[in-house]
Amino acid sequence: MTAIELTDVQTLRQRARQHVENGAVTEGYHADRERIIRLLNEALATELVCTLRYKRHYFMASGVKASIAAEEFLEHANQEAEHADRIAERIVQLGGEPDFNPDNLSKNSHAQYVAGATLKEMVLEDLVAERIAIDSYREIIQYIGDKDPTTRRIFEDILAQEEEHADDMSDLLQGL
Repeated sequence: MTAIELTDVQTLRQRARQHVENGAVTEGYHADRERIIRLLNEALATELVCTLRYKRHYFMASGVKASIAAEEFLEHANQEAEHADRIAERIVQLGGEPDFNPDNLSKNSHAQYVAGATLKEMVLEDLVAERIAIDSYREIIQYIGDKDPTTRRIFEDILAQEEEHADDMSDLLQGL
């Protein structure tokens, strides 16, 4: 196993002054920035579509178990919106533009927007969407590897919460 050589301080200082207009993206950034921004924008679309679907389900939930489900729908909608904000912020840090264009959201989202007519259908569709996000984000994390630890960490944090969401939806589905 070879030791990793650290860059001397003078070189770090000199490199920091070059291409200063790139902000957080330094010479040490080794990922394909355009591809990472595209993946982030797809994740942004996914999170926004999920936010909208959960919001609809919150307002449309009816039936005996509706209040319990509605609480979960609202909590998840708010968390998905927080995910979208984190992703949009990272896109800007990498010099990209977050795509909030409504015309592009459903095209770029990995999860679909399926309204669901009954409470059971709503919960099922939310569970399917969470499972899509889980697999998608896991693949993105593997793709990123060690080339962009900050973006990877954001996806890891979001993935953990998406797994909790899937577990919540699975529990709800079993209770219906």
